[in-house]
Amino acid sequence: MIAKTPVPPYYAVIFTSHKSSDENGYAQMAMRMVELANQADGFLGMETARNETGITVSYWRDLDSIKKWKENSEHLQAQKLGREKWYTNYKTRICKVERDYEF
Repeated sequence: MIAKTPVPPYYAVIFTSHKSSDENGYAQMAMRMVELANQADGFLGMETARNETGITVSYWRDLDSIKKWKENSEHLQAQKLGREKWYTNYKTRICKVERDYEF
């Protein structure tokens, strides 16, 4: 599903990853992170796709909202587990969306 976002400007966090072979607990944690993000102040929506490379884009009202999400205690635990067992590598990018359009 394509996220319904407000009129720009807003921010996008792009998380690109390669998963390891250890999937133990991954699906449950991923579902919990979606649940938590949906409750976070400033969260606008997300889009995700996974083949060999996974890409999740989350949309946020402002940089402060992104900072608070990064500091969420459950999210910090998910990040730790991601580094320790679920991902072989990842990259996070934060971008300001200045214009969007749709069909």
